[in-house]
Amino acid sequence: MSWSPDRYLGFHDLRLRPALDLMGRISMTPPRTIVDLGCGPGNVSPLLLQRWPDANLTGVDQSAAMLARARAVLPRAQWVEADISSWHPDAPVDLVFSNAALHWVGDHPALFARLAAMLGPDGVLAVQMPANFSAPSHRLIRELAASAEWKGALTQVRMGEVLEPDAYQSLLSAHFEELDLWEATYYQRLSGEHAVFEWLAGSTLVPYFACLSEAQTRAFVSQLKPMLASAYPARPDGSVLFPFKRLFMLARGPVHRVPRETC
Repeated sequence: MSWSPDRYLGFHDLRLRPALDLMGRISMTPPRTIVDLGCGPGNVSPLLLQRWPDANLTGVDQSAAMLARARAVLPRAQWVEADISSWHPDAPVDLVFSNAALHWVGDHPALFARLAAMLGPDGVLAVQMPANFSAPSHRLIRELAASAEWKGALTQVRMGEVLEPDAYQSLLSAHFEELDLWEATYYQRLSGEHAVFEWLAGSTLVPYFACLSEAQTRAFVSQLKPMLASAYPARPDGSVLFPFKRLFMLARGPVHRVPRETC
C-alpha cells in the first residue's frame, strides 16, 4: 500500500480526536518506554511525549513516507520501518499505544496475545480501531469492488476489519488483569467537495488504489463519488455529516497465571 501523509492529515483534527480520548483514559505510573504501534505520520507521538516527557518513544510503521514525516515532526524518537503484524520490541515496554492501525492486521487472537507479551508486569495496552465497516461508505466500496467491472482487479483487496466487542472481551481477559472496553460514534461534520470520499481516500481506499493503474483509479473514483454523495447528502450549509464508529480498549497488567494448589 502507498500512503500519502498529506492526504491522511487532511482531516487532522478529526482523526486525532479518538487518540486524545483514548490517551485521556490512561491512568498509570509515568511510563519509561512507549511504543506507538502503527504510528503513521507521527501525529499522535508528540502528544504521548507531551504527557510523558521523560519516556523513550519508539514509533513503528510499514510506510516509509509516513515515517519520513514522523521523523521530521519528532526527531528525538526512534522510528522503525516494520510490519506491525510481526514486529516485537527487544525488551518489555511500559505502554503500547495503537491508534487506528490494528484493523489492518489479521488473526486478532494471535495479535493480542503477542501485544500482551510485549509488556512488562505493570504494562498498559491502549488501542483504538475504526469499527465503521457496516456503514454505507464502506459497504458501497465493497459493493463497487465486487461488481463485474472491478472484481478481477480488486477481488483480493482487504479494507481491514474488527471483531465484535464481546470477542475482544474474551481475548483480552485471557491475557490481562484489568480491561476497559467501549465504543463511541463520532458525528463528524465534513466540509469541501466530495468530503466523504476525501476522508476515505486517505485511509480505507488506500489498498484499493494500490491495485489499480492511474486510469483505473480515475474510473473507479468517478463511479464511487456519486454513490457516496447520494448516501451522505450535503446539508443546507454545504457540509456533510459522516458518522464514524470506533472501538476502544485499555488493558492493564499482563496476566501471570499461577497454578492452584491441590489438596
